[in-house]
Amino acid sequence: MGTANIPIPDHLDSNDLRRALIRCVAELQEQEALDLVRARLEQNEDPLFIVEDCQEGLRQVGERYERREYYLSGLIMAGEIFREAMEMLSPRFEMKYSSGKAGPVLLGTVAGDIHDIGKNIFALMLTAYGFEVIDLGVDVPPQRFLDQALESHPRVIGLAGLLTSSYDSMRDTIQLIRSCPDARISPTPVILGGNQLSDQVCAYTGANGWAVDAMTGVRMVQRLTGS
Repeated sequence: MGTANIPIPDHLDSNDLRRALIRCVAELQEQEALDLVRARLEQNEDPLFIVEDCQEGLRQVGERYERREYYLSGLIMAGEIFREAMEMLSPRFEMKYSSGKAGPVLLGTVAGDIHDIGKNIFALMLTAYGFEVIDLGVDVPPQRFLDQALESHPRVIGLAGLLTSSYDSMRDTIQLIRSCPDARISPTPVILGGNQLSDQVCAYTGANGWAVDAMTGVRMVQRLTGS
């Protein structure tokens, strides 16, 4: 989607711009949000700070959805705003943080779950940080994860799921990967993503870690891969 250039008042300081961006994302004001991202890039702000503010806006969208102030279309719109913001930010991330392609990282929403907004945001951020991403999509059965792992030898496997019923699918997938006779695959770190996760869920599934937001997930992948 294209956006028109909306003048940003010169008198706004960095804190004003931060608050304005969070508010615009939370209120689904696409045009204004993207122009604020552009303005902050022109001021040579660290792209990480811009992403964190976009994520805070997304968090507020999620809260409004839970309070039934927004419908599913609002979640989708917020994800689209974030995607467009990441397209603008990606070149800056590559210059500032990336030293070349790292990865690959294998991602997918597990069997029985079709939610993908969080997974897609995570994939975009991994790409911005220089990782090669193999995204299997949604409702991915355990065998599909294993087959793709055998083909691409990922450095990390990420399992996404929003529903509590997805925990069994996560556990089944991890058990299948761990039982693989190929010594290059069985020890591969597996992480979980989703806003209902906890240490208890991580222990139940046998995962190496979990995250409820994309930036935490990126840092976890960096740590696990030494990137």
